[in-house]
Amino acid sequence: MKQYEYMAKGILAQYGIPIAPGQLVESPDAAAEAVRDLGPVALKAQVLVGGRGKAGGIQFAQTPQEGAHVAQHMLGMLLKGYRVEKLYAEQKLPIEKELYISVTTDRNAKKPLVMASSAGGVEIEDVSDDQIVKRHVDPAIGVLPYFGREMAQALGLHDVVFKEFSELVVKLYRIYREKDAELVEINPLAVVDGHLIAADARLNIDDSALYRHQDVARVDEGSDLEQKVHEIGLAYVELDGDIAVMANGAGMAMATLDAIQYFGGRPANFLDAGGGASVEPTAEALGVLVTMKPKAILVNIFGGITRCDDVAQAILQVRNTVGIPVPLVVRLVGTNEKEGVALLNEAGIQAYSDMAEAAERAVGLAKEAL
Repeated sequence: MKQYEYMAKGILAQYGIPIAPGQLVESPDAAAEAVRDLGPVALKAQVLVGGRGKAGGIQFAQTPQEGAHVAQHMLGMLLKGYRVEKLYAEQKLPIEKELYISVTTDRNAKKPLVMASSAGGVEIEDVSDDQIVKRHVDPAIGVLPYFGREMAQALGLHDVVFKEFSELVVKLYRIYREKDAELVEINPLAVVDGHLIAADARLNIDDSALYRHQDVARVDEGSDLEQKVHEIGLAYVELDGDIAVMANGAGMAMATLDAIQYFGGRPANFLDAGGGASVEPTAEALGVLVTMKPKAILVNIFGGITRCDDVAQAILQVRNTVGIPVPLVVRLVGTNEKEGVALLNEAGIQAYSDMAEAAERAVGLAKEAL
């Protein structure tokens, strides 16, 4: 479970990591009041995605009037598929230098991994390896003060910043362990007036450990569309393509995405309708795909527990109610296949038996719609 920036910073502060003064705002008036209280601020969209600055999710305000104007523009905007409902007004910092620090889990090494760089403020994936200091942690020992000093030395830090960074590494690892985190990240870790301040923060907590952290605020992840499908009880992830996909089973869904890409198409989503979903949830899920306004829709069903005639009925229900205004390709094989195919054929919808053939057809129809 991901935490919003203001939540993550609240936890950092509990562990003695310096953060800039800030206020959560949900209206233009509140943004204006925040500028009166804090002075010039950075207004930051509270969404669970990275790269907010490049996407317009971080803007500055010098006066209360400007704060209200900027907040009016930002609140309600869509940022990488997420609607901005809250802003974090943080006192504008005169940053002298930006560092990077994180603690995560290296699943290959089966150990915690601490990473740091003197090139902060950008995505760590874009930083060359020779600029990143990486140290695995022995879980039986943890992170002791010497560990932080070694990392500070490797980064070439000096004086006060050396001392503060060394102590911060220990504190960050404590958060990682005590909060059952998958990731704790500060980027940038800013140098302001010769001291370190967490200018941004990410905290992802292991879902399986949430029962141990009743004090941690729960956050509903996903875009509006993802949450809508999750409420139906199905697994769904938005992608950036134009061919909407519904399949039964995670493996079948992944194979469908691969087939679309193999034939030169771009899937718009991952949707696992599950094994045994009834007519209504299947119809609801297909209805959501229609609202995405894709170039084409591909339904790929290999019925085991799932009954092909139920899927066919769901497709017809959607077509007869909300309509399906884009090309629809259906691959239907398995339990009650004959009955399902007959229902679709009677309605003038062709059902394919070969997945590759169906995927190629969907890609071709999507390209024709360009």
